[in-house]
Amino acid sequence: MRMHTTGASLGLVGLAVLLAGGSVLGHHSFAAFDMEKTASLTAVVKEVQWVNPHVWIQLMVTDASGKAVEWSIEANSPSSMSRRGWKPKTLKAGDRITVMMHPMRDGRPGGSLVSVVLADGTALGGSATTETPAPGPNSTPGSSRGR
Repeated sequence: MRMHTTGASLGLVGLAVLLAGGSVLGHHSFAAFDMEKTASLTAVVKEVQWVNPHVWIQLMVTDASGKAVEWSIEANSPSSMSRRGWKPKTLKAGDRITVMMHPMRDGRPGGSLVSVVLADGTALGGSATTETPAPGPNSTPGSSRGR
């Protein structure tokens, strides 16, 4: 009888691990983004949301008709971004930047951050899935600049 109870307990623990593992793996999916394409946007920062589980950069982009369109760019976690040299105040509302990102598969205005080039040419990597961008005139590979 004792062995049967232990076996049932182990079975429940195993089931819990499998269920939790599926949630973790699902969370890290890049399925919404076209990881085969990289697009460039020149935009003005509207807002930066430095929150877990992912940093979000809200951008205003002027489309071909002259209309301002809000784009949502998903970045890594705040801790991961910090390890790449980012700080909560690296970008602020009103900054004009160029963003390299993997666009949404469905064409909505959004993407997964690859890198950012600041107005002064400083290049900042932002993605664990790609290498740091080629440096701008005022940066070196892996450079960072907090404001």
